[in-house]
Amino acid sequence: MTIGMFIEAPELSSHSGVRHAFFTRRGGVSEGVYASLNGGLGSSDDPARVRENRRRMAAQLGFPAEALVSVHQVHSPEAIVVEAPFPAPRPRADGMATRRPGLALAITTADCGPVLFADPEAGVVGACHAGWRGALSGILAATLLAMEGLGARRERTIAVLGPTIGPNAYEVGPEFVGEFLAPDAGNARFFRADARAGRSMFDLPGYIGARLAAAGVGEVADLGLCTYSDEDDFFSYRRATHRGDTDYGRLISAIALTP
Repeated sequence: MTIGMFIEAPELSSHSGVRHAFFTRRGGVSEGVYASLNGGLGSSDDPARVRENRRRMAAQLGFPAEALVSVHQVHSPEAIVVEAPFPAPRPRADGMATRRPGLALAITTADCGPVLFADPEAGVVGACHAGWRGALSGILAATLLAMEGLGARRERTIAVLGPTIGPNAYEVGPEFVGEFLAPDAGNARFFRADARAGRSMFDLPGYIGARLAAAGVGEVADLGLCTYSDEDDFFSYRRATHRGDTDYGRLISAIALTP
């Protein structure tokens, strides 16, 4: 696969009323560990460079910079309805839904799962940041509920998982495994033993996909791209941590209804 500034999912791009992009780290102006398309407002990158990167992303979607809307993500199960761009400070949440054309719901990630949703028939879109904690505590279902409050139906909804840390790169300890087995012993299927004693490898994309399917989403797709293993295209918090970097860039995944 040739990857440029952004990736589109055919499941979403086939609908003319929906625009979306899973942006990579290519095509921006940031430097160093942030090179080059860092969209993270919470990073320590030069704010002017982040603003320019986000302007470029909004322009790629066909919107002005202020239309690219993102929340202050906190690994929660909270999803909100968006009617207009937010004044500062941004709301604390991890999922968004809207039926307003011209608003691009933007999720920031760097290993966690960005999920974009659309019910094209109802004219409703959503986006959520599904790290392990949010996926476990219910952010996927909360985003669907916010969309349903606007008229969407989950059996008509398309959900696409973008670049996420893959099952061959996500090593975890026994306490982590216990967090998943406590509510459902069946979650053991998302872990496999690692060569290191007491360690396991976690399949976050598989877990997200299973939660979406169990929630009754009509169509679930996964781009199958690992943030950790592809340094040229994606930022990765875990890769940066393993290297001892002081910070890391953030990827943007965004979806909007056309005006």
